[in-house]
Amino acid sequence: MKKILAATLAALMCLSLFALCSCDKAGGDKKTLKVAMECAYAPYNWAQPDDSNGSVPIYGRSDYANGYDVMIAKKICEKNGWDLQVYSLDWDALIPAVQTGQVDCVIAGQSMTEDRMKEVDFAGPYLYATIVCLVKSNSAYASATSINDFAGAKCTSQLGTIWYDNCLKQVKDANILPGKESAPAMLMALETGEVDFVCTDMPTAQAAVIAYPDLKILDFKGTEGDFKVDEGDINIGISVQKGNTELYNAINDALKGMTADDFNAIMNDAIKIQPVSN
Repeated sequence: MKKILAATLAALMCLSLFALCSCDKAGGDKKTLKVAMECAYAPYNWAQPDDSNGSVPIYGRSDYANGYDVMIAKKICEKNGWDLQVYSLDWDALIPAVQTGQVDCVIAGQSMTEDRMKEVDFAGPYLYATIVCLVKSNSAYASATSINDFAGAKCTSQLGTIWYDNCLKQVKDANILPGKESAPAMLMALETGEVDFVCTDMPTAQAAVIAYPDLKILDFKGTEGDFKVDEGDINIGISVQKGNTELYNAINDALKGMTADDFNAIMNDAIKIQPVSN
């Protein structure tokens, strides 16, 4: 009887020890933050063939992601002790990926518009961007001092953006051509002469003039001839699934204390290392 009791106690002790070890191991596992972006939208994000300049692997692919969004994602993960996993998705697939739980969040240069806020919650902002126009340096529109100077001009921008849905319509008599699927396609339309100007934000424009030195940035900020936009149209945020307050708060806590100057400094770092081909 004593042998049976001793054996039983030994077995129970082993089970307890096993359970304790399992809990410690599970508790020690790091959370992986699954972040979606286009990986084709320099300087916010891009794909490159190697792991230089702190780039991270793109899930399911052999290349790597880098850019402002990756830099911000890394800071959020470092602050919270998380691992980072980047997913490359088309622009129109980003919000559905968050809504369905395919990814945890989107860090992809998204404006915090009212329409998007109906679909997702936005942490941030993590950048305050200015809306500008891009033209060819030798264009008849290169000396424009107001959006009113673009009357009758052919123009486009990226589909699903505030630039295309709101800003271009503010140009009187603008000849608005179909929107482009991506920022590179938008820039190519300008470079090839398909359009006279494109509307975008300042970081995208700054990256564009590096890739295409014959382009010129026109910034009408602070003038009567500027685009009329709400604050949410130019504040760039991080979208999370509706009601995911735990992740929402963790991201905001990681961004807390960072100023507009801090964000701009990181963006400048991204612009410096972006591939010219993006």
